[in-house]
Amino acid sequence: MIGALDTNPLVNGKGAQILRDHGVEVVTGILEQEARELNEVYFYYIRTGLPFITIKYAQSLDGRIATSRGDSRWISSEKGRRFAHRLRAQHDAIMVGIGTVLADDPLLTVRLVKGRNPLRICLDSHLRIPLNSQVLSDDGKTLIAIIDAHDIKKVEAIQRQGKEVLMVQEGANGRVELRSLMKVLAERGISSILVEGGTEVITALLKEGLANRMVVITAPLILGKGVEGIGDLGIIDVGRAIRPSSRKVKRIGEDIVFDLRF
Repeated sequence: MIGALDTNPLVNGKGAQILRDHGVEVVTGILEQEARELNEVYFYYIRTGLPFITIKYAQSLDGRIATSRGDSRWISSEKGRRFAHRLRAQHDAIMVGIGTVLADDPLLTVRLVKGRNPLRICLDSHLRIPLNSQVLSDDGKTLIAIIDAHDIKKVEAIQRQGKEVLMVQEGANGRVELRSLMKVLAERGISSILVEGGTEVITALLKEGLANRMVVITAPLILGKGVEGIGDLGIIDVGRAIRPSSRKVKRIGEDIVFDLRF
């Protein structure tokens, strides 16, 4: 019995046919929807040629991912942070914008749970990343996506640290064109990306319809004025709101986790 056939054109239905040719009865479509949900990343990647993108962030009850001065450590609980590290381990790559690197200097590795470290991707259109950033200073794999390579010495310095600088297409907003970058990453075998900020990157992905999943960890605290997780999407009435196709809600420690699919 087969839940869902592999939609990869290289193998689609061939295994089942080999079994039938040898006299084995094959039944397909058993709990097919459930099987597809278990393998949602692979099916999306094969069907679209794009990575499956998960947006993840922690916020306060009033929707802030940082205070007005940029402090965000730590909004979520320790259990919430372990959950976030499990998400990292489940993805091929983790992506942030240069603003997050400049503000937080994150390491973007899996530390609080056992698991592999994903490829780290920084969207840095004009190569502003400091050479002593944590994502450049350790032995992990890092890719810096840029549109402007005028600073050749800095590019070479990053390459000497064992990191990659990738020139990509410029978008209409003068920054990295996200869909083009996603196609390049998919061609390299990156099937899933966890996006951990910042606000501009998250907003752009939602605007362009590139996000497949959103995981929002909501902590029981109020910050007042601060940094929003999502910026202006151009939505002027509730009827045009982005509505998830499925929703799961669970409690992790003190936090409430919303796990949404689009």
